[in-house]
Amino acid sequence: MKIKSSWAIVFIMLIGLIIGTVIGGYCGGIAALSWLNYGQVFGLTSPLVLDLGVFILTLGLTIKINIASIIGIVIAFLFYKLLVR
Repeated sequence: MKIKSSWAIVFIMLIGLIIGTVIGGYCGGIAALSWLNYGQVFGLTSPLVLDLGVFILTLGLTIKINIASIIGIVIAFLFYKLLVR
């Protein structure tokens, strides 16, 4: 199967990021694998609220990166390279 699209690589790497983050969250409670949950949170800790009376707009973005999500991105990239081959 050949897939050559910039959207495909973004989608596959996003799935790797999500799966890695979930795995890191579950491994955080296991003593031997707790290092997979080590990471950093970037973004707005409290959302930005614009109140115009009739229209209220709330903006917020938070990104959590941990070791497992980085491993997930690398595995997803290798999977993409395998599919493109």
